[in-house]
Amino acid sequence: MALDSMQEIFDKIEKTGKPFWEIVLDTDMDERQVTRDASFEKMRKTWRAMLETDTTYRADRKSVSGLVGGDGRKMRDYAAVGNTLSGGYISEVISVALCTGESNACMRRIVAAPTAGACGVLPAVLIPLWWQYQMPEEEVVRALYVASGIGAVIGYKACLAGASGGCQAEIGTASAMAAGALTALRGGSAAQIGNAVAMALKNLLGLICDPVAGLVEVPCVKRNVVGAVNAVSCADMAMAGIESRVPVDQVIDCMGDVGRRMPVEFRETALGGLAATPFGLSVKQKMKQNKN
Repeated sequence: MALDSMQEIFDKIEKTGKPFWEIVLDTDMDERQVTRDASFEKMRKTWRAMLETDTTYRADRKSVSGLVGGDGRKMRDYAAVGNTLSGGYISEVISVALCTGESNACMRRIVAAPTAGACGVLPAVLIPLWWQYQMPEEEVVRALYVASGIGAVIGYKACLAGASGGCQAEIGTASAMAAGALTALRGGSAAQIGNAVAMALKNLLGLICDPVAGLVEVPCVKRNVVGAVNAVSCADMAMAGIESRVPVDQVIDCMGDVGRRMPVEFRETALGGLAATPFGLSVKQKMKQNKN
């Protein structure tokens, strides 16, 4: 999607008077040469695919290594008792993040948002809110346009893949997308969306990508939870009028620079971090033996 900066979006909003989501919609229509209805319908299908991942989750499914599966159900059962520290909405955010991340690890259908490894962040903040407030589907779809525009800018200015910039590029970007989408859903201004994005991305700067045995399982699934909860806190801060001192485009540029400087061991190679712990190496050896 041809969006070069957040400032470009802000300028178009000021010039046209259109909301953030509609600027992204117009860009999609122009770039793919599709009608407004066709673009919106594709985004609606994306939303419904996210919903389907959550509603079809099964706790008995296990990942290739056997390390992932069932935690989403554990969190939901714990939340149902009503004794969580985080409260109803956040508890469900955690549950959806785990369920979706586990579904990816178990080779089920997910929406890469922006990547498969970070697929749980955006649905985790949107699905519980949609259920809780029974909001029209169209509002959530519009929020997905906001998220898409943010992801497009980060992808253009920095990177989205763990192999390129570490987990900050995956979970960090997903968290920024989710924070912006939440802020838009709550009626935030373009400036507030930008502040939410900047704060969410800043909070996860330097996060390495160190998948145990090279699998998108450990620690990937639980990092979706961190990204989702971070997004909620940053959206709330932005809506409270709290601003990022560093402008959002500069934060995005910084993330790209940090990613380029990150050692190769911390960029999805499974050569460092948690993947290089005794436990991580034992899982790698076990997977190798199973192949033989």
